[in-house]
Amino acid sequence: MVGFEGVRFNDTLRYLIDTLCVGGLILFSRNIESPQQLADLCRSIQAYAKRMGRPPLLISIDQEGGVVARLPSPFTTFPGNPAIGKQDSDQGAIDFAEITSRELNKAGINMNLAPVMDVAPIGFDSVMKKRIFSHNPGRVAHLGSIIIRYLQKNRIAACAKHFPGIGHTTLDSHMDLPCLNKGRDELDSFDLAPFRAALKADVSAVMLSHVVYMSIDPDWPASLSKKVAYDLLRNDLGFQGTVLTDDLDMGAIVKHYDIALIIRRILDADIDIVLLCHTLSTMRSAFEEVIAGIKDLPEARKRCAKSVDRIFRLKERCVELS
Repeated sequence: MVGFEGVRFNDTLRYLIDTLCVGGLILFSRNIESPQQLADLCRSIQAYAKRMGRPPLLISIDQEGGVVARLPSPFTTFPGNPAIGKQDSDQGAIDFAEITSRELNKAGINMNLAPVMDVAPIGFDSVMKKRIFSHNPGRVAHLGSIIIRYLQKNRIAACAKHFPGIGHTTLDSHMDLPCLNKGRDELDSFDLAPFRAALKADVSAVMLSHVVYMSIDPDWPASLSKKVAYDLLRNDLGFQGTVLTDDLDMGAIVKHYDIALIIRRILDADIDIVLLCHTLSTMRSAFEEVIAGIKDLPEARKRCAKSVDRIFRLKERCVELS
């Protein structure tokens, strides 16, 4: 799943679909001018993929509301998760999910990289303080699950993020790689509780964070960790849906690992989708490394086949495959 420049269908998109065979795209503010332009862009993308014999694409966006909202006016503006969390009822979460899903459907977007299921302690200067629903894991679990259900009821795939929780971090992973030295018991009772609720709500996808969790895997960030993605998320928690990384162009990753190592780690960890939002040359290298890994590693071939199945099950929920 990759990002791109431009507000209309262009040669870069042709290359991404034809040559790199991407399975999804992510939209940013740089791709959006108006509702009609956005709908035309998404329609052109899917029409071209069909014409080239490709499956329909996941077209995703980060539309959380508040400080992370890619859709400009006249799309509906929401105050964000902290405002929803402070309300006395669930109506704010319901309204956000229903209105957002309606607007995304109309635009041709089929996946929202939301809700944020992170939770931060009271008084802690968390990097996520402006994006969380609450300091209470139960409240985060409840509101996030409502949004998941209402988005998916309206055929918008939801994505719980940032597993297994980044509310205890102060270093922004856009800049560099945070390390979290919290015991497993504390992670289980605090950070993981909302994600368990998201899985119970049948969330379509889970996004992995770029944080090293010392009590789980001191050697690798979650987005490159088999112990997090496979042992914890799939085996311990039983998640059988789609797992994707956070953007691998972020400082937490590019400052420490080269793309060949990144892809080998991902192929080994049973992660389904590689997210690259900005750098075309990295996308090209990632594609080449995936192909090489599938050829060289028999176990990677088996895992990739399972990933394809999971991705197609996801697409069946939110796009027409015929």
